[in-house]
Amino acid sequence: MRVLGVLILFGFTLFLTKNFSPKIVGQYDFVRSFLLVIGSICLLGCDQSILYFRGRLKGVNGLYSLKEIYIKMVGILFSMAIILFLIVLCTNKDFINAFFSDQGVHLILLKSSGILFFSALTTLNTEVFRAMDRLYVAELFRNAIKYIPLILGAILLFYIKKEIYLVDVFLIGFVILAVITTILVFNYFSKVKTHTINEPITYKEIIVKSSPIAISGMALFLLMSFDIMFLKKYRDDPTVAFYALAMKLMTILSMVIVTVNITVSTKIAEYFSTKNNFELNKILRNSSRLIFILTLPTALLICIFSEYILQFFGKEYIVARNALLILMIGQGICSAFGSAPIYLNMTGRQNVFQIILVMAVIINFILNRFLIPVYGMGGAAFAFVASSFFWNFISAVVIYKKDKVKVYLN
Repeated sequence: MRVLGVLILFGFTLFLTKNFSPKIVGQYDFVRSFLLVIGSICLLGCDQSILYFRGRLKGVNGLYSLKEIYIKMVGILFSMAIILFLIVLCTNKDFINAFFSDQGVHLILLKSSGILFFSALTTLNTEVFRAMDRLYVAELFRNAIKYIPLILGAILLFYIKKEIYLVDVFLIGFVILAVITTILVFNYFSKVKTHTINEPITYKEIIVKSSPIAISGMALFLLMSFDIMFLKKYRDDPTVAFYALAMKLMTILSMVIVTVNITVSTKIAEYFSTKNNFELNKILRNSSRLIFILTLPTALLICIFSEYILQFFGKEYIVARNALLILMIGQGICSAFGSAPIYLNMTGRQNVFQIILVMAVIINFILNRFLIPVYGMGGAAFAFVASSFFWNFISAVVIYKKDKVKVYLN
């Protein structure tokens, strides 16, 4: 399913770069990055804490109680979406437009924040499918179905020569997805028989459990968004499109790392809790080697054929070659740190990981602010690599000092 998602993403990206101007593609990537950041604030970590509550509430009773928690989470999402929309609405229009040197930015941000609830609800619903053991449905929506409204809308815009409305189609797609996924969620809940409900989970408890997760999620999205925001400010929409393509190519390596980490995460938690250090070190050593072995050849191939790969998406995109090389080399180096972040999350060190991520976000912000005005895409790529190396390296050092465990390649 994850491979299918990557194939669909690159297939659609190819269609966009071949048929839409870099300016329009850049606007789409800018809005997508903005929604990632503001969406993580709106969700407040509910998309991940729903899995925590499902694990805590066992059996049929737990599944029925999950419906009550879900309804409360939807209320939290709606409240957060209204607050964030009002904040954007009250922000000075001229200031925002002047900051990004684009007279249309405030309207785009207003539209994005207006659709925020539906975007966040779609994400929450996808995780609810997972919590209800509908794994295939969850992965199908996460990796394939979520692209369908946008793909169909983009094709229609291309044929009626209205490409300028790509961002609007992208945003409207979330309304469609939110309606479909919500209907499915309540359909699945309706099949659960009513039993004595466990002690109700309060709004306060949901927020307390979800907020720490939200900090980590928001930090990761900021790491992937500051570069886009500053490129929009100091360069232009086409530059955003060129750089965003390089970032998407880098996700091929990220997919390898994420897939291996998901596979070993439960074993890390098990061996750590049972103090089985031999097996813990063994699985970490094997995972770091596997990640590095799978990542290195892919990174080298993309570096060697970078010009041809970028040219495949359009001749204009060759300008992103240096940024792509920096990103690939950096990600290849970071792959040597294996399962460092997942280890901290699986061993009860989430707070430590949050502190490291917040520090990385600060470094990323400072580097982007000073490098992008001078070096453009190259500066953005270096800022991303430097901050990624920082949190991977510090995580590995902290783990070794605390537990004498080597998560890095050895």
